[in-house]
Formats: sequence, C-alpha cells, structure tokens
Amino acid sequence: MAQAVDPGGAVAVPDRPEAAEGADAAAPSRLRRRLAVVRAGLPRTGLAVLCGVLLALSFPPYGLWPLSLLAVAGLALLTHRRTARQAAWTGFAFGAPFLIWLLFWLNVIGPDAWLLLALFESLFLAAMAAGQAVTSRLPGWPLWTACLWVTQEWARDRVPLGGFPWGRLAFANTSSPYTPLAAIGGAPLVTFAVALSGALLAAAVLAVARRGSDGRWRLRALAAVALGAAAGVVGYAVPIPTAGTTAGGPASAEIAVIQGNVPHAGMDFLGRPMQVLQNHVQATLALAQQVAEGKKAKPQLVIWPENSSDVNPYTTPEAYAAIQQAVDAIGVPILVGALVDGPDAQHVQNEGIVWAPSTAAVPGPGAHYTKQHPVPFGEYVPFRSVLSKYITRLQRVARDFAKGTSTGILQVGPARIGDVICFEVAYDGIVDDAVSKGGRVLVVQTNNATYEHTDQPDQQFAMSRLRAVEHGRAVVIAATSGISAVIEPDGSVEQRSELATAAELEADVPLRDTLTVADRVGAAPEWVLSIAGLLAVGAAVGISTARRRRSTRTD
Repeated sequence: MAQAVDPGGAVAVPDRPEAAEGADAAAPSRLRRRLAVVRAGLPRTGLAVLCGVLLALSFPPYGLWPLSLLAVAGLALLTHRRTARQAAWTGFAFGAPFLIWLLFWLNVIGPDAWLLLALFESLFLAAMAAGQAVTSRLPGWPLWTACLWVTQEWARDRVPLGGFPWGRLAFANTSSPYTPLAAIGGAPLVTFAVALSGALLAAAVLAVARRGSDGRWRLRALAAVALGAAAGVVGYAVPIPTAGTTAGGPASAEIAVIQGNVPHAGMDFLGRPMQVLQNHVQATLALAQQVAEGKKAKPQLVIWPENSSDVNPYTTPEAYAAIQQAVDAIGVPILVGALVDGPDAQHVQNEGIVWAPSTAAVPGPGAHYTKQHPVPFGEYVPFRSVLSKYITRLQRVARDFAKGTSTGILQVGPARIGDVICFEVAYDGIVDDAVSKGGRVLVVQTNNATYEHTDQPDQQFAMSRLRAVEHGRAVVIAATSGISAVIEPDGSVEQRSELATAAELEADVPLRDTLTVADRVGAAPEWVLSIAGLLAVGAAVGISTARRRRSTRTD
C-alpha cells in the first residue's frame, strides 16, 4: 500500500476516524467511572470522619469514653470485607480528623508541626484499617481487630525517633470500667479490651443486618454483645490495693508540691531570667512560714516541677543561693527541676536534682535524674545541619537535650521515688522501669506552660491516672503552671490544682513496694497481642492467595 508524503518529506499517516473517536470516547468514560467510584465512596468516607471525631471526643478534656467503643465499632463496620486499598483510605479518613483534633495543642508551636504530625500519625491508622479489612474474612475477626489496634499502637509508640504515644485507646479510658485491666497487662491490655468490645459491637450489628429466617442471627448477636460486655466488666474483678507497705521503709510520706506559676503561657513562658525560680522559692518560703505558725503540717519532702529553676543553678550563684534558701527554710529535701549544661558545650540536660538542707550530712545538690526521652524538634533537632537551613524556627532550639542513661530512682527524704519528666509519662517502658527498679511512689515533674490554654495538660494528666492503676503506686505531679496533682494508687484524684495559678498541695502519700501483675509481665502482653495481629494478617493473605490460585486452576 502506497504512503503519502508531505512536502517536508515526512510520511503522512492516513487519518483513522474510528480510532480517534474511540480514544476520545474512552477518556470521558474512564473519568465517569472514577467519579462514580468517588461518589459511591463519599458516604463511607464521611462516616469514617465522623467516627474519628467521636474518638477525639472520648479523650480529655471531654472524657466521653463510651464514644471510643462506638468509634472502634464504626471503623470495623466500614472496613469489613473491603479491599485493603479501600480500607486504607477509610482508615486515613478516620485517623486524620481524630489526630488533627486531638493534637490541636501543637498549633502553639506552629500549624505546620501540628498538621504534619497528625497526618503522619494517621498513616498508622490507615495501615491498621487495611489489616482489619484483610482479617475480617477470618473466623473470630473481632479478636484480630482488637489485636491490630495494639499492633498499631505498638508501632506508633516506637517509630520514628522514639515514637509518639498520644491517642492510645487506653488513654481515653483512664477512668472507665476498663481501667483496672491496666494492673494486669498495662495500657496495651486496656486498649485490647476496649477494641475487642467495639469490634464485638460491630459483629452484633452485622448479625442483625444479615439476619435470616432461621433465627440463628439472634444467637450470634446476643453472643457478641455478651462477650463485649464481659470484656468491659471483667476489670471490676481486678483488685487494686492502695495501702502503703513497710518492706522498703515507711508506709507513707508527707509530700508537698509547689506550683509556682509562670509569667505567661506560650513559647516564651519563662519571662526574664530567674523569674520562674523566684516564683517557686517564694511559694516555698510561704509554706515554711505557715508551717512555722502551725497552720500546716511540716512535709517530709517537697517536689518542684520541671524547669522550676529556669537557669543553671550550678553555674549561677544567685540561683544556687535562692534554692538553698528555700530548702533551708522548709528544712527538708526538695526535688528541683532544672536545665544544666553538659555533657559537652553543644548539649544541655533536663534534670531532677535532690537538694538537701544545710543541716544534712551532704548539703546542697546531690543525686539527680536526667530525662531519658527528649522530645524531637522540641528538645532536640534531628538532622540539625540539614533541617535548620530550611526551617529557621528550629534555631530556637539552640542546644540539643542530651539523653539520660539511667532510671529516675532517687531517695528524697524518707521516700524512694521513681522520677519521670513530662512527656515520659506516656512511654510504658520508662514508667515501668521507674517502678520495677524500686520507686515506691511515682513523681512526674512537668512543665506544660507552653500549652497552658489547650487540651494538652488534661490529656497528660489522664495518662498519670492510668499509670497509678497500672503500677499500684501513688502519682505526684508537680507542674509549673498546672496541672499539679496527688493521685491515689487506684487512680482516684485526691488533690488537683487549677491552671495558670500558683498553688501548693500537701498530702500523706502511701509508699508501696509490691508489684502489680503488669509490672511483672512487662511488655509481654503488648508483644503477644501485636504479633497475633500481624500473624492474622499473614494468615488471611495466605488463605486469599491460595483461593485465587485454586480458582485460576479451575478456570
């Protein structure tokens, strides 16, 4: 067949009207199909967003913990027998509004930090939802759904850069029927029980929706509801001892907590140098005066919060003298929170320092605990040489916080305390070590002044309540501007301060030596449940692959 040649010498290809028309028709057809898929998925996405908001409302300061069950059930229903890709999008649509709402307090640092962290953390929930869809075809799928919630939290608590545990189901259930389970298997077991109840609720809904004429659906629905309720009430059978013990020393100690307050909230909460320190010194001197006048009992030790000394007391003579004045006035050791230089010129250390009165055998600063888990981008800058060039705000973190290498076991007067600093209360391993290595009372030194007018202080306070039950220890919280508190070993709140005010709390706190089951088993329940979730996903994928191969051979 002859080809036509155009004047420029190129071969002229004859027009093919039918091909062009077919191509032009195919593109709108594909677009219409994609739009149809998007429109069909909008209700499911909207419901996922709603479930994410419900989960956010289950956390403090709202504390509507039953909504956590509904949120888990809703996500289980939305991902049931879907493809992994569909479920992953549903999980992201669930996780993004949940974490954007929950972590809104990070907006104080910057909207970019807040949104980037929330969206990144949502990817873990997307992966979990994909796993739920895959395992929803297995027998006993509510069990695997609950395990995958623990798997998701296990991963999110550890990676990247040491993880970020905010938003665990257990932290929405720090005063619910599920809370006592923390004494058996820690926060992971609480998460598992909540997720199991939610998944079983979803199973009951599916049984009703797919009811048949034989009536067996009623039995399935009732069984699911009964098992879900059992997971919720079994915690009432867990004993939570609260009395002090004498094996390791006195059964109690009179502890005072000083909340000196800060000049103002936000990123620049410190004000002028030594102002925060002077606030805590003056509050301690006022307590000493009340003790001298017989208006208050003399404490056996005093707790100051993180950053209560806003300058390095070792290198600032005025700060050293002010702290010693306060210690001598009250006449008992004070646990002081301070930033100190070291171990080199590029680093500082966030420490709790035991400061003894002049009448002690060794007066002044003594044993100390250095925070083991500095907050990335807040207390140190990962990849500083690269990121600081592009994000100039990171230059406000002038020096990185060095990581401590030992557990916070400190003898302060008659009490052997387990000290943790601020966000460390969210990390299971750090708190567990503080108890298993000898802490008879947990002390949380914290400075949440940056987030004073946000939900963050309430969220962190709830974590401390769970730790009390988990480890059978009283928890004493000392905060610069709130929330300071004394929490009993059963999680009940004996005293609690208000935000943005100076306060002094004092209580006779039980000192305990006995370990809970959770202390003895450590991270084993979390590992077992997490691995079970992963194995269920692997089994479901294997079964599905085998079925496809059999189907291909049959065809």
